[in-house]
Amino acid sequence: MITQLNPPLPLETVKGPGLAHFVIDYGPEADLLWVVFLDADGSCWSVPNPEIRMNFNWSMGRRQSNAPAAPTETPLAPAAADGNVTRVFPRKSES
Repeated sequence: MITQLNPPLPLETVKGPGLAHFVIDYGPEADLLWVVFLDADGSCWSVPNPEIRMNFNWSMGRRQSNAPAAPTETPLAPAAADGNVTRVFPRKSES
């Protein structure tokens, strides 16, 4: 489903700030996609939901945070060349 945003929302993306004019929802198994026109050059990008943030807005109480960003998920260890999977968590010590 595609929804036109009226008015467009100012967002911060990994490619810079812009205005989101549409949001695309492919269902529960996929991230929302925000159709954003960037302020810098007007280019249009479909940005996945985890890569956007609302612009700071003092009047709405969205103040710029000086806190560090939350850590991202750590990917699982890749399978070894022989096909065995590397253990991610250490075993509990046997007493």
